[in-house]
This record gives sequence, C-alpha cells and structure tokens, in this order.
Amino acid sequence: MNYETYKNGVEKLNTYAYHYYVLDNPITTDEVYDKLYHEVLEYEQENPSSILENSPTQRVGDMVLEGFSKANHKSRMWSLEDVFNADDLSKWLTRVYKFDEDVSFYCEPKYDGASLNLIYENGRLAQAITRGDGVEGEDITQNAKTIKSIPLTIDYKESIEIRGEVVIFKSEFERINSDRLRNGENLFANPRNAAAGSLRQLDSSITASRNLVFLPYGIGENSLDISHLSQRMEFIYSLGFKIPPHRGVCEGFEAIEAIYEEMKESRDGYEMMLDGMVVKVDQIDSQENMGYTVKYPRWAVAYKFPAVEKITTLKDIILQVGRSGVITPVAIVEPTNIDGVVVERATLHNFDEIQRKDIRINDQVIILRSGDVIPKIIKVLTHERKGSEKELKRPTKCPVCGSELLDEGALIKCQNLTCKARVVNSIIYFASKQCLNIDGLGEKIVKALFEAGVVASVEDIFSLTLEKLLALEGFKEKKSQNLLDSIENIKGCDCWRFINALGIEHIGEVASKSLCSVFGLSFVDASKEQLIAIDGIGEEMAEAVLEFVRVNREHIVRLQNVLNPKIPSPKAEVKENPFKGKSVVLTGSMSRPRDEIKKMLETLGAKLVGSVSKKTDMVIYGEDAGSKYDKAIELGVKTLTEDEMRGLLDE
Repeated sequence: MNYETYKNGVEKLNTYAYHYYVLDNPITTDEVYDKLYHEVLEYEQENPSSILENSPTQRVGDMVLEGFSKANHKSRMWSLEDVFNADDLSKWLTRVYKFDEDVSFYCEPKYDGASLNLIYENGRLAQAITRGDGVEGEDITQNAKTIKSIPLTIDYKESIEIRGEVVIFKSEFERINSDRLRNGENLFANPRNAAAGSLRQLDSSITASRNLVFLPYGIGENSLDISHLSQRMEFIYSLGFKIPPHRGVCEGFEAIEAIYEEMKESRDGYEMMLDGMVVKVDQIDSQENMGYTVKYPRWAVAYKFPAVEKITTLKDIILQVGRSGVITPVAIVEPTNIDGVVVERATLHNFDEIQRKDIRINDQVIILRSGDVIPKIIKVLTHERKGSEKELKRPTKCPVCGSELLDEGALIKCQNLTCKARVVNSIIYFASKQCLNIDGLGEKIVKALFEAGVVASVEDIFSLTLEKLLALEGFKEKKSQNLLDSIENIKGCDCWRFINALGIEHIGEVASKSLCSVFGLSFVDASKEQLIAIDGIGEEMAEAVLEFVRVNREHIVRLQNVLNPKIPSPKAEVKENPFKGKSVVLTGSMSRPRDEIKKMLETLGAKLVGSVSKKTDMVIYGEDAGSKYDKAIELGVKTLTEDEMRGLLDE
C-alpha cells in the first residue's frame, strides 16, 4: 500500500463509519471494513510519520490517565428553564413576545445524557470539555476521540464550539448491564448514568467499549454568518454529525404543542432516552436581544415530558434508622421498569403520610418517577384490594437495637445513642470533612472498627491504641499510626466544628457557628427563648438542640473534656462597612471558594445564615443561583451579584 492508497483507505473507512454510526445506514459489511482497517493499520505501523489525524485508528482508547484537568469553555454553557405543561409554556411565550412578537421557534428533543462541549480549531477537534458548572469543566478530549459519531476533523476552518449530549442507546445499555451482571459488577441505574460514567473513565479503552453516541443540540462561540438557529444546526449536521430523530421550525403556541405531543407519543420508539423537548427562538438576533437571566437564556426553555407513572405491588415496608435516630419507612415494591430504570424502592416520607394515604403491604399502588427525584407512591388502588393487605403498625421498638422509640407524630425516633445504626452513622458524620475532618476514618474503617467491637460510640475513637488497631485484620502499623495521629490532631478544634460534629438534627455549619458565637460551649444551658433569638434559628431548630442536650448532656461534656474545643476570642471592633452587622446568605457558584468568601464576610462583621427570611439583609448570588435567590426576590430582600459585592468592598 502506498500513501495515496492509504489516504483513500482512510477516506473509505470514515465514509463507512459515517453511514454506520451517524446515518444508521451501513453501506458495507463488517468483514470489508475490518479488512481495510487492518490494511490501513499495517501501513501506519510501517510509516508512523505519515499517519493522518482523521484516521479511525486514532480513535482507539489506549491511554490511562491519572485524572482529568480543568478547562474553561470559550462561552458559557447555560442550563434551561423547565416548563411542565401548556400553561407554563404559554407564560414563557408571553415573556418572549414582550421582546419580539415576530419570532419563530426551533424544536428538538431534550436528550437524557451527559452534556459535552467540542471545540474545533482549523477543522480539527482540539478539545472536548464536560459541562461542569457551565464556565469550567473537565478536559476529556482523549475519551471523546473514541466516540465514533464525533468527527475528528470537519470541513470548517474557523474556531467553533459544538455542544451536544452524549447518550447510550437503550439496546447498548441492556448489553452493558448484561455483561456487568455476568461479571458480578454493579448495574448502571439508567442510560444517563451509564453515559456519564463512561464519558469520565480514566481508562479511555473502557469509554471506547461503551458505544457512546454524540448528538449535537447547539453552538457556543462561533463566527457563522447564518441568521437562524435551525439553519446553523443544518450546517452542523452537514459537517458529519448525527441528525436528531425529530426536529422542526414552527410559529406560535399551537404549533409548538403539536410537535411536543408528537414527540411525547413517539418517545418510547426512539433509540435514546428523552425527557422532554427543547424550544428555542430561531432568530439569532432576537436571541441576542433577549439575553439571559441569572440562570437561564430567556430565548429557550425545556418543555419536560410528564413524569412517568406505573402500577406495582407494595411487597414490604422496611424501617431505616438515621444518625439522628429518625426512623424512615421505605417501600419495597415489585421491580418495575419506569422509562429505562428498574424501580424497587419508593419513599414513604413518614408514618403520618402512610396513615393519610392508607398504605398497606400487598397493596396495588401507583408509583411516580420524575427525573432524579426518588420514586414515590402517589396513590393506593383500594378498589383492587383482595383481603391479603396488611396495615403497618406504628413501631414502638427500634428495628436495629430494640429500644423504646420516641413518637412525635410525624417523626418517630430512636433515642439510644448506642444503637448500631446511630453509632456507625454518627461516627462517620463526626469524622467527616464538614465536621472534624479526621483523615483515615471513613465509612469502611468505621464499620470495621464497630464490627470488631473496638468502638461502640463516638467517644470510643479517643480510646483507640496502636495495639488495638494492629490486632485487627488489614491494619498495618503505618496506617494505624496515621489514624491515631489524625485523631490526636483534632484536639483543640474550633468550637463550631465540635457543635456541628455532634449531629444535632437541623443544625449544620451556619447554625453551629451562630451557637458558638453567641454561647460558646455554654449552648447546653441555653433556653428556647435564647436560642430562637439568634438570627437563622427557628423554633424547630431550637427544639432539636434542647432535645439533644436533654438526652446527651453527659456525652457532650465528656467529648468537650477530651477535645477541649477553642472558643472564639472576642472580635476586634470592625470598621464601618456595607456588611457589618448584616445578615447575609450566599447562593450559587462563585469565582472563588465559598469558604473563602464566608471568612472574608465574617471578618467584615457579617453574620452568615443558611436560609432566607424577612430578617435577611442581603443575598449574594453567583452562577446557577437557586431557590434562595428566588425566595429573596419574593420577600424583597436585597440581592447582590458577586461583582457588585466586590464593588462595595472596593468603595
């Protein structure tokens, strides 16, 4: 084979692959493809300096990475506002028409996969970046090159970002899970998780084996002189990308609804999972005029398909015990496939909910699964009862330790601090990063120590010795000594970390700092009135503190004596500034670490609180601000962008 023959062979292989992977219309047999592929490979092995960058041999994943580096998108990848029904769509259209009444709309499927941004420079795939926070993601270029529906080169030389969704077809998902079952591996929950997990494999050969598919849905930074989005997408498809199973341009509410209904009815017949339809203003100049809110483009919306409901049988109700002792009922249902996900459990929330819905074991029930939300029972089919149904009695004994339970109505709690479920979960939480950050004391180690009878409470971790650890299987001297050093190093920890680590229900980092700031270690003697007087602590939180102290006062004192937590020194008088004495809430992604901004504001005399209320003075928000921002707008609380915050500081 000479160079010209080799070059023609590469072109043929790419044509064969395009018809097979993109058009779903094979024009040759596997035998012909494989024979030519090996001829091309043989030439490249003999002439490594002549290898073409678009050769299919360059797709083969043969690299194992230590980790993915961060990379910035050229332009932000926005999330979309969701609408769930015709009324929501109508309201969105009303807002759109306020900007421009003379617009049409481009409708396409909303794929259920993992978003990916492809950057092409001079016609070559230069970089592939996961969505991340929309500004920065992970560079997975090597893995992206193994996806056969992503062209390595395109017939367009200008710099361009092509956005799309990486999916796994339903048939491929079944094959992968069958293989994993055969090999004794954990099964993927759904095609979306399989796609996301496959995309981020450090071993690119694993990514290559999963038959991922890239489906373009948009364009980022570009210099295209094309006035309509629909025409731009047709141009993208012409470069060798896969065309969506359904798309259309239309005008007005009724036309959008018609495409939506058609797509919704056909969703089960598509090769990939869909969770809705995306509606975008087609005119690019109108898009630019409408711009963006804090979180979304004003010119696009995700019209979600209705949540999927199925009828199944409630086989059993099991009781789980959390670290705070709360008993949570969980429904075990007949395994039911809902939109590609096999559901075996559903949330029951609490015992009042069970009573209100009259849920019984052996009932026929309707379960609902909506997006990533845990499936829940929405209706009991009482007319289907045959007499074998059994009511669930409210438990009076802990299902783990057998001790008497405290029944508070909606919540039922185990008060026994030595209960196995409470002990293990409490120690894991106590040692976690957000609490005392004991390096080496993770879930696996905690369970091993408990099962061996070495620890039976949080206090016991301070009685660990090298001799005790070395007597356990899997504990070497260096590992054991490192753990003991980590435990020793937390002594003298910050007061708020100590309070947070106790695991008091409803009391997190912000509330722990407030308690520590006001009471120090004397929070155990605070009254309900004193607790409620603290900004950010309501009645439910105060009751949780009082109850925990009542049951665990001696335990708290013993831990205090061991740890000797540092009580913050009185703060020097802070100079006047816009944040001094203000109650501040942070929300959204910031350009700097959240902890760094918190410390800066606290240094300025601000009081950081975790939730927005009428008492809140200001909400500082970053990218993808959520419900806290919405609550601030609703209550009329002052809102500041991160840049505005820094502007006040500069002044």
